[in-house]
Amino acid sequence: MTDISETIQQPLEEASKSSINALVALFVAITATFMAICNVKDGNIVQAMDQAQAHSIDSWSYYQAKSTKQATVESVLELARLQKTAGSDELIKKYEAQIARYDSEKAEIKKQAEGYQKQYDDLNLFDDQFDMTEALLTISIAMLGIASLTQRKWLLWFASAMSLLGIIFGLTAFLKISLHSDFVSNILS
Repeated sequence: MTDISETIQQPLEEASKSSINALVALFVAITATFMAICNVKDGNIVQAMDQAQAHSIDSWSYYQAKSTKQATVESVLELARLQKTAGSDELIKKYEAQIARYDSEKAEIKKQAEGYQKQYDDLNLFDDQFDMTEALLTISIAMLGIASLTQRKWLLWFASAMSLLGIIFGLTAFLKISLHSDFVSNILS
């Protein structure tokens, strides 16, 4: 048992003397903190996306209901025109007015539904950026751990570059600047 203890103890003592470990600790603290902040913002964006999608679905359902009502009135109007009885002119005008109202209402509902869809798409762009941020920062933290264990400076700097790239994606998402990698998003979808 003492052989294992000595085998583990010696690298730990050497690692504590290393300047790489101090840098790893600093980079992990910065990366993890930024990732936590981005995770909260991404969660809020996902909630807003869910809400926009629900509103869009509701609007399209309402649009469909109006279309069904309009189709019913159009059928009744056609019957009224075919039967042409006394007083049917007023009834025909009433149904034509209802159809015109449904057309107007449907146009407004369609505009609203498309607005919700655009809102969803706009939010999705930044959700993707936050997802990319989280992926890059997670990879960076894992690589920083390996850099600490192996004491390889090149790995430390490569992990730091991954972290910096993740922070750039996160900052652009916070600032609502589109920095979107369709190539990577398509691979991950």
